[in-house]
Amino acid sequence: MAPRNPDTRLALAHMRRILRTRGYSPRTEQTYLQWVERFLGFCRHPSPEELDAGHLDAFLTSLAAARCAPGSRNQAASAIAFYYREVLGSDSARTVERARGRARLPTVLSHAEAKSVLSYLSGRKYLVAALLYGTGMRLTEALGVRVQDLDFDLSRITVRRGKGGKDRVVMLPTSLVSPLRSQIGAVGRRHEVDCELGAGWAPLPGALHRKKPDEGYQLGWQFLFPATQITLDEATGRRGRRPLHPSAVQRAVKKAVRRAGVMKPATCHTFRHSFATELLRDGYDIRVVQELLGHKDIRTTMIYLHVADQMGMRVRSPIDREVRER
Repeated sequence: MAPRNPDTRLALAHMRRILRTRGYSPRTEQTYLQWVERFLGFCRHPSPEELDAGHLDAFLTSLAAARCAPGSRNQAASAIAFYYREVLGSDSARTVERARGRARLPTVLSHAEAKSVLSYLSGRKYLVAALLYGTGMRLTEALGVRVQDLDFDLSRITVRRGKGGKDRVVMLPTSLVSPLRSQIGAVGRRHEVDCELGAGWAPLPGALHRKKPDEGYQLGWQFLFPATQITLDEATGRRGRRPLHPSAVQRAVKKAVRRAGVMKPATCHTFRHSFATELLRDGYDIRVVQELLGHKDIRTTMIYLHVADQMGMRVRSPIDREVRER
């Protein structure tokens, strides 16, 4: 729903153009705009000249008072700082201190638990979840995979525009080759029907739709896990299928975790944590894991070393030693 205040609508429209020009992901765009809209509403929609660091401090303080998590408060600070810097041309938000949260170890499933959860999934939702555990991809990355991103000859999958806008390559699990080929066949058959109905368009990155007007109708550009409904692409006015919505997989995984009897608070992202931990337990170099996960900073990857240690990679409890009799 569009903001009621006309000045806020104009400010958000301006910010949206800047975000898209800078190549920010759709998810980041949506998150930033939501936080800025909420911030401007909190400040009662002041004029740009009135906004200063005090407004941001007051807003972040209100979030802390409402027990908003430190990560969410920092996300809000980043979004509003972007608004100050890029839209207002102000450096007032430069000195705002970020919230410090306590370090938390990620939830990790054992291999047996992960396989048990997967056994309660089927069809496309199983295949998506299996890719999360088998490659370490994020859910949005897996759902963004297109037919042409799978390379069966080289046994790899190209992840396009991952977090931070970077491409990377992950392995194509051998056990998923057959179901993935079947999925491509299903996508191809549905795509033929869509084209006969005057649809069959897949949204293209950047301005590719202007350079190659018919490229979006090619099978290679179709999403590996397309949505069930045909929708209109606002950028081109053409009809086709976007990726399957993340919530469909999230609900299925949540239900599978419960049916598998797993007591941990596991989600789709838990498969990514489990992937990284299993690789480290198998002795792979942490730099390899960093590249596969797409982490910019190796310190982010190192958290899994602690988890792997706790799972018994190197440390043995003294209670498990043999008792020596005198």
